[in-house]
Formats: sequence, C-alpha cells, structure tokens
Amino acid sequence: MSPEEAYKYAKNHGPSNYTRDIACQDAYSAYSYALDVDKGPLDKTREAACKDPRYAYLYAKDIDKKPRENTREAVCEDPYWAFFYAKEVDEKPRDDTREAVCKNPTWAYCYARDIDKCPRENTREAACREPKIAYGYARDIDKSPNENTREAACKDSYWAYQYAKDIDQKPREDTRKAACSYANNAYLYALSVDKKPRNDTRKAACKSSEYAYYYAKYVDKKPHENTRKAACEVLDFANYYAYYIDKKPHEDTRKAVCKDPFLAYRYAKNMDKGPNKDTRKAACKNSEWAYHYALNVDKCFTKETWLAVKGTKYEEKYKKTFNDPIKELII
Repeated sequence: MSPEEAYKYAKNHGPSNYTRDIACQDAYSAYSYALDVDKGPLDKTREAACKDPRYAYLYAKDIDKKPRENTREAVCEDPYWAFFYAKEVDEKPRDDTREAVCKNPTWAYCYARDIDKCPRENTREAACREPKIAYGYARDIDKSPNENTREAACKDSYWAYQYAKDIDQKPREDTRKAACSYANNAYLYALSVDKKPRNDTRKAACKSSEYAYYYAKYVDKKPHENTRKAACEVLDFANYYAYYIDKKPHEDTRKAVCKDPFLAYRYAKNMDKGPNKDTRKAACKNSEWAYHYALNVDKCFTKETWLAVKGTKYEEKYKKTFNDPIKELII
C-alpha cells in the first residue's frame, strides 16, 4: 500500500496506526491524513509533513493553526515558504525567518515590505544581489536613494536609468555611465534624466541606428553628424532621418537610400526634387521605379531609364510617354 492509498483508505474507514504509519512516509500524505482523517495535529504526522517546507507551512497554518519550532525550522529551508510562514503563521518578523528569506533577493524584498515594513541592512543586502530588486527596495522600502541600492542597480543598464529617473530624480555620473552600456537606455537617460543632449549619451545612442534617429529627433532636436552617420547604417532610419531630421537632401542619406529602388526614386522626387545620377541608377534596378523616375523626376527620356523598362510591362507605357526620343534612339 502506497502512502496515498493509505490516506485514501483511512479517509473512508477511519484512522489507524497502520495506515498512519504508511501515510507518514510522504509529506503530502501525512499532511492530508492529519487534515482529513485525524482532523487534528499529531507529532507523527507533523514530523512527516516537515520533510517538505510546503507541507510544514500548510501543517502549521491548517492543522496546528499556530507556529511551532519544528514547522518553522522546516519552512526555513525554502525562502518562499519562510516568507509565507512569517506572514500567515507567525504574523510577525523573526530573525530566523528573515535569515531564511535573505537567501533570495525577491523574498528578502517582500519580507522587508510586508513583514518588517521597514528597511534593514540584511534584507537590503540580499535585495542588492539583483539590480531590479535593488531598485524596488530603494523605491518601496527605503523610499530614498542609498549607495548600496544604487550600486546594485548600476549593474544593469536599464535599472540604472530607472534608478536615476525614479529614485535619485536627477542625473549622476555613475547611473549615466551604466545607462550608456546600451543605446536605448542612453537615449532614455538623455531624454528623461539629463533632459538635454550630451556627447557621452549621444555616442552611446549611436550604437543603434534606431536610437541615433530618436536621439536626433527628441533630444538634439536637430541634425548632428554622428546621429546621421549611425542612422544611415539602416535603410529605414536613413530615410526617416532625411525626411524628419535633416528635412533636406544630404549626401549621406542619399547614399543610404540608394540601396532601395523605391526609396531612391522617392528621395529624388521629394527631397532632391530633381534627378541625380545616383538616385537614377538605383531606381533603374527595378523597372517600375525606373518608369516612375523617368515620368516624375527626369520628366524626359534617358537612356538609363529606357534600358531599365525595355522588355518589361512598363515598356509600352514608356513608349507612349516618350515616343519621339525613342524613335530617334532606334534610328
């Protein structure tokens, strides 16, 4: 007979030393036996339940309905159950449960917040093993900046930025340096903490074409050689930079968009507002945009656009539009 079978048999036929002994080979079955069969605590079932922190906690909560040294000692093997024991069984802080939860940053933070309801060196030290939890400790428990929580938050670029924004509520060299490890956080730091451009945050943002563009648009609020160069590494952001930052043609953005026939055509039409050998050459890699380039940018026949559309579905349209020059070319 297994422990679970012994528990189920006793549940239907009543308790006995025989079934209880078998049930007590397993923590869950021992807890269930005490709850549903004995309907009360016994040293034997308690001792068996204490083999597992979860069932030690449940035994104390549901059966003993009070704390005991052995159930507390058992739950202190696991920070999660130690926290809930302190909260729901002891209903107060103790050194042993606090020491147990301090094995885990999250539960140390929760203990300080919900049970101690105040900061302590040991819970703060435990929380500081994870940047996110250190930030939460400073925000919710210390409710003020602290050298230890800041140092811990600065081990992660994002939480360094959040610490500066929400806890310090001002820029510092250490939080900025940490934030600058990643382009997105450098941009956010410049936007929301420094609230102005700086060479170091710009340089860091320029590690990403996307954030170089955002930096130019929302922080510098004007073009800058470094942000343009970084944005031009990615076709879409080069295009955005030309339209929304420079708002006029530039050699760098033109060169970048010429990797795509459509964007090259559109650049010539909307930014250059006229033909350019580079945009024409790029547009001519696609018969559709070569035709539109001839129609809307050159507004006349050119050998390059004709050769690009020749033999495609755009050939007839091209002939109808530029008939005379084509006849001359053929003759």
